Amino acid sequence: MLDMFFNPRAVAVIGASRTPGKLGHGVLHNIIQHGYRGAVYPINPKADEILGLDCYSSVLAVPGPIDLAVVLIPSLNVAGALIECGEKGVKGAIIISAGFREVGSEGWQRERQIVGIARRYDMRLIGPNCLGIIDTMSGLNASFAVGMPRQGTIAFMSQSGALCTSVLDMALADNVGFSHFVSLGNKADADEITFIED
Repeated sequence: MLDMFFNPRAVAVIGASRTPGKLGHGVLHNIIQHGYRGAVYPINPKADEILGLDCYSSVLAVPGPIDLAVVLIPSLNVAGALIECGEKGVKGAIIISAGFREVGSEGWQRERQIVGIARRYDMRLIGPNCLGIIDTMSGLNASFAVGMPRQGTIAFMSQSGALCTSVLDMALADNVGFSHFVSLGNKADADEITFIED
């Protein structure tokens, strides 16, 4: 049920950036650096090319199908991007963007809105306000974490991005392997039970 997150055929990075040091650059770099073999589509209306890949103004401009979107744009723009993802047929979105219920009542409203959009289009969400996910079997590092753990048999998930970062740092230092690594963030849709049952 969750193959769109762990073994997608194509990934769009909404908010991909040409600027090193920005999250949109780091996440795109991670996806293409660690052996992921699917198609990768940077989405940025102000760029023609990022990290050697053709860039598109929106997911609707991408010529092929997309299984997974990684969203790194301001929270006010996330709902519109998710509607475009739904129209494109995207079945999973990792919303790394912050600015939702963790910031108060207006953020709560934005979070309820994106959940409603996801349900309308039968789309699953991870996040918002999360680190992203890593799947060492498919080589997908759809996160802004520094480094990629080796393949292993341990699956790890946490609500806390800070805890995820600390565990990854220790794993890299001690050569500990993981199969899946998931930062849940606000858990607006997918939560621990979602992944355990799958």
